Order: sequence, then structure tokens, then C-alpha cells
Amino acid sequence: MRKINPHDFKVARRGTSREINRQIALNLVRAHQPISRADLALLMNVRRGVASLLVSELLDEGLIFEGALGEAVGRGRRPTFLYIDSRQRCVVGVDIRASRTYILVTDLMGRQLGAVSSFQTNKDVEVLTQELARRIKQVLADYKDVGACAGIGVAVPGMVDPAGGRVLHAPTLGWRDVSLRDPLAAAIGIPVHIENSAKACALAQLWTTRRDVITAGHSVFVSISDGVGTGVVVNGELMRGRHNTAGEFGHVPLSIDGPRCSCGATGCWESYVSNIATLSRYFGRDLSEPGPRDIETSTFTIEDLIARARAGDAKSLGALNSTARYLGLGLASIVNAIDPARIYIGGEITTAWSLIEPIVRNALRERTLTEFGGTTEIHVVPAEEHPRLRGAVALIAAPAFAAPMVA
Repeated sequence: MRKINPHDFKVARRGTSREINRQIALNLVRAHQPISRADLALLMNVRRGVASLLVSELLDEGLIFEGALGEAVGRGRRPTFLYIDSRQRCVVGVDIRASRTYILVTDLMGRQLGAVSSFQTNKDVEVLTQELARRIKQVLADYKDVGACAGIGVAVPGMVDPAGGRVLHAPTLGWRDVSLRDPLAAAIGIPVHIENSAKACALAQLWTTRRDVITAGHSVFVSISDGVGTGVVVNGELMRGRHNTAGEFGHVPLSIDGPRCSCGATGCWESYVSNIATLSRYFGRDLSEPGPRDIETSTFTIEDLIARARAGDAKSLGALNSTARYLGLGLASIVNAIDPARIYIGGEITTAWSLIEPIVRNALRERTLTEFGGTTEIHVVPAEEHPRLRGAVALIAAPAFAAPMVA
């Protein structure tokens, strides 16, 4: 039951039901396009006249457009199919990581329009902002035929204040209370929205048209890369907490006597399962500490380690298997706390899923408090789907499809 806050509410107006029906129509067009007015009316269980009025409003606002004609049924007129209008508008998604920063251009439906580009992340926020602005301008110039940019979504590996556009704390970047949104928007001249990487990934899963995602209701997205982030969805809504910092399971300790984490504490889950943690385990020394490295440790990646493991290298397999066990133990904490219907896992380590899945699931079953908790569905999001970039794009594209706030 959703309780109405008597101190923070909006009174339903005469047009409230119409606003809700309009959003329902818009989302149904998106999920079922191409779709006719008649089929839309059937899906909404309303009269055709009602559906036509809603369609007219969406056409006037430029949110949908009329496309091809369908086949006539009997002696009736040929239906005109409706589509979401993603023409001549694009979105830029940015994924900032401690190692590299990635850029992707899509249309308003999230369809990729060009290759992903990347560059080495400079942890000086002013330098990074200027470099990012320059590269985004270049990308938009290269794809100027896709139309105006609706906005730029930025996924950041840390706690974010979306309202103020500030990064409150990003341990792997060494940032505290950093202003990012406004300087970047000023440098580019385009609206910018920023969000925690894992929350953005969870939002992208909510935004998808797949019905299994929508009906799941409770889910968690675990993003494993330079660090570990988690985005939690409860009752179909992204869980934010009082200061938008909810869901930081990456910094829940597995052991207070464990390795030092990027946040400064010891034994955090992140310090056991991040890419750096796995590579450190392989080389037998802590690679998270600043300082010079030899050629091998500076160029060797998690993908290289996984390739060696697949080739049967015992040392690589040992490092991966340890990470897999710690991953399962951390997932058990999430299951015990949240009881999600599904857990999504994204990041480079997913390319080794066929090697590590049995170990992850055994560790999960070992530490969950119920038998059904140990069988929680785990869905791997392949790295080539770029979940963090898709999440950044969703920051711009998804709000148009959100339900109106009426209470």
C-alpha cells in the first residue's frame, strides 16, 4: 500500500486521469510499435474515440508520428501505424570510470547511432570537463545529420546529488563534493543530467520494453568494473533514500580485516570483486595503490586475465574463482536485505560467466537465509550491451515515458 504524505502531495485535477491515460498510450506505442489506433484502443480497453483524442495530443506534441499504412480488415479503411518520433533528435550518454571515459550517441529510443568512443580519464575534474566537452562537440559534429541533441546523460561511479548536479563522493576517482553538471552544461550549451552508474543501469532496465523486467517489480543491478555499484528497484521504482545514496552494497564489509578499499575503509565487498581486486589477486600485490607500475601490470587487463583463464591457465583461474566466491557472498547479503526477484550483473567479468557461475551460485546458496533466496534469478548483461552507457542515455530519454506524479 502506498501511503499519501499529508505534508507533500499534489491534489488530483480534472485533467489528472487524462495525463495518466496519455502516458499509458505513449508507453504502449513505444512497446508495441508499429501500432494502429484501433489496436491501441483495444490494449487500453477504451473506445476508439478516446484513443484517437490521446493520439492527436501526442502527435501535436511531436512525441509520436504516423507512418506506414497497414492492411485493411474486411471493407474497412487501411489503418495508419503509429511510432515514437525519435527522428532528428539524439542523446549522448557518458560513462565516467576511474580508468577510461566512454561516449555513445543514440536516438531517443536508445538505438545506437555510432561506435562507442573512449579516452583515458583525467581525475582532475576541470581538465576532464573540458576534454569531455571537446569530445562531445566533436561527436555531435560527426553525427550532425541525426538532428538536435536532447541532452547529455552522465553516469558517475559514486554518490550523486542529481538536483544540485554534484558528485558527493566517488572513491575510485578521488572526488568529494565536486561540481560536474553545471560546468559541463556551460561548456557544451546542452542540458546535462548526472547519476550514479549503478542507479543509471537499474533505470535502463526499468526503461526497457521487455515485459519480464516490468513485471519483476523488485530487482538489483550490480555493476562491476573499477569499483562495484548497486542500483536497487523496489515495487518498480528506483530506491534512492533520503540523499540519493541508498544501495551502496559495494561498501558493505565482507571482513573488517580485509584489503583496503578505494573509500578508505577495509574489507568492503568492492575490495574483493572489482577488476582491480581480481588483477591484484593474480599478480600477488595491491594494484590499487598509487605509484609506478611495470609494463605488464600497467597494460594487463581483466579481459586478458579472462582469456588466459579460458586457455586453462591455473593462476588466472584461481584469481577468477576467488572473485566468483566473494561475488556470491556479497550477492547473498543483497538477497537477504532486499529479496529481489532478479539480480542483473554487468561489467567485464560477465565475459567469464560460464567459468564462474557455479561458484557464484554455490556461495549465494551458502549465505542466503532461505532456500528460495539461494535460487534468486541472476541475469547477466553482456559488456557489449554497454549497460552503463545505456543507463546514461536513459537519464535523458526515460523521463518522457514516466508516469505523472499525482500524490
